[in-house]
Amino acid sequence: MDTFVQQLINGLNIGAIYALIALGYTMVYGILRLINFAHGDIYMVGAFAGYGLAYFIAANLGLAGASWGALLIVLVGAMITAALVGMAIERFAYRPVRKYSRMTTLITAIGVSLLIENLFVARYGGMGRGFPQLLNDRTYQLFGNAAISKSQILIFVVSIALMLLLQWIIYKTRVGTAMRAVSFNLNSSKLMGINTDAIITFTFALGSALAAAAGVLTAQYSPTIDPLMGITTGLKAFVAAVLGGIGNIPGAVLGGLLIGVAETMVVGYGANVGIASTYRDAVAFAILILVLLLRPSGLLGSTVQEKV
Repeated sequence: MDTFVQQLINGLNIGAIYALIALGYTMVYGILRLINFAHGDIYMVGAFAGYGLAYFIAANLGLAGASWGALLIVLVGAMITAALVGMAIERFAYRPVRKYSRMTTLITAIGVSLLIENLFVARYGGMGRGFPQLLNDRTYQLFGNAAISKSQILIFVVSIALMLLLQWIIYKTRVGTAMRAVSFNLNSSKLMGINTDAIITFTFALGSALAAAAGVLTAQYSPTIDPLMGITTGLKAFVAAVLGGIGNIPGAVLGGLLIGVAETMVVGYGANVGIASTYRDAVAFAILILVLLLRPSGLLGSTVQEKV
């Protein structure tokens, strides 16, 4: 039982990261019907922004070593940086081609992803870099061999807080009402006087900030970052969004948690059914194939008929 609980904690921990990233995918798709394949790289940008901020405040603000103040500055600073990058990508890469076919925007998204990756490889090299630990990590014993670390608790608490904040923005604020209107019908929203360009830019900023938070939290839990860290993680988060029902915010959270738990259960129990733990990355893509075959709209998504 303690082994199961441990794997469940680990799975929910990873799943919370996937959920934060998947929210960016699902929000952009809900408004523009665009799969932003550069979103996984924004997760990487957030981690590197936190990396730079951590060393900056250690050198200039006297907050060297583990400090809640340093962690807060790094987290918020990385989110703001990634939000600005997301806004720039939308303004200069996606907006000019928005009037063209979806294939054009899809190719643009892939091109932006490759550009970001190679710029960071050129700047930082392809090797991993150690992220400074901003939290004095310790482990709390639950029962038996099951335990939870302070960094895992941090991931749970911050992830839940950010998801609740997102729900509040979407359902309790004017900009959230405008986002839902644009998601329902872009052209009708323009006729109603909504500045759709501003709403789309805000959506990119919001999704990018969540991805950056995921990057910093991951770096605290597994303190090695590299310019290609967003590829696999971004694809798994995309699978999570599809699993939950892309365009559906609760679905993105549910999909992320399910993908995370499925991965860790393969590591913990896969050998019992002849599946090696090295196949953990393949689990997400196997789930994607099953979802596309059995329920293309996702677990919480709804089937929409479109005229040809």
